[in-house]
Amino acid sequence: MAQQKLDQATLSIDSIAVTNTQTDSIHMAINSTITTDGSTHATIDGFEGTMYLADVDPPLAFATIYFLEITSNALQTVNVSQEVPISDFDAFTTFNTHLIQRESVDVLARGHTHVHVRGLSRAYGVTFSNAVALRGLDGFRGISIANPHVSAAQTDNFNATAHIPNPSVLTLEITHTGTPYIADKVLRPGPNAFSIRADIDEAVVLDGLTRRPWCERNGTLAFELAGCDVTNRGQKLPYFSDALAVTNQSVDIAIGQAVRDNIRLPVMCLDLGWGKRRGFERMVTGSYRFW
Repeated sequence: MAQQKLDQATLSIDSIAVTNTQTDSIHMAINSTITTDGSTHATIDGFEGTMYLADVDPPLAFATIYFLEITSNALQTVNVSQEVPISDFDAFTTFNTHLIQRESVDVLARGHTHVHVRGLSRAYGVTFSNAVALRGLDGFRGISIANPHVSAAQTDNFNATAHIPNPSVLTLEITHTGTPYIADKVLRPGPNAFSIRADIDEAVVLDGLTRRPWCERNGTLAFELAGCDVTNRGQKLPYFSDALAVTNQSVDIAIGQAVRDNIRLPVMCLDLGWGKRRGFERMVTGSYRFW
């Protein structure tokens, strides 16, 4: 009876915040609710629960979280805030890859505990097993780059504003993300705007801006954004960088106007550009990594 009532409970995750990211651990805060019919007055002991990625067969365990004692109220708030060690890097990277790339990710929480029913001295052993569908980041679909600026310097010669949508309930601390550089920011649910900096090969860009059909797009070039290094206070975070590395997104950048305004070079269609075609092909297939 106790197991049946527990199986009928519904878990909803309202928010997840990942902060203090380190190479071998993260701090995770989860705000959730459990809904029951409220017909049984009972207390469920705290327990160690395993989080599984349920989109694969068999489900893949990627983290272990301690759930606090709860009651069987019709609506029970369950908030967890703790350091979570990363014991399986491959599994955690796989989960992050699914979370970043997909519109939705199925997560299963499972653990063994005991139920104490009011008026009874016996504790009943039960298994908490509940699945929930999380909104994913959908490959950062809809990302845009605005207000680009360039300079004639050899390095740190590009900056702009990145508009990054986050359709999930995930809040993620970003302390330093590859090239272009995004430093000391927090990715929150909803729209986000970050200042970014990068090193670009201006000869390759100018070559693209003067070749057809790209030169006929009013100075707008298509860039493929791909993953790069992610660090926090000097510690590498491979479970994020490896997940981002397989997440590619194409975005148009109106860089021609920046070339005209900032370094006073004309942008027009020419039969011959400044660089080799091979260099231009490298650019449009992903030589600029934006994460």
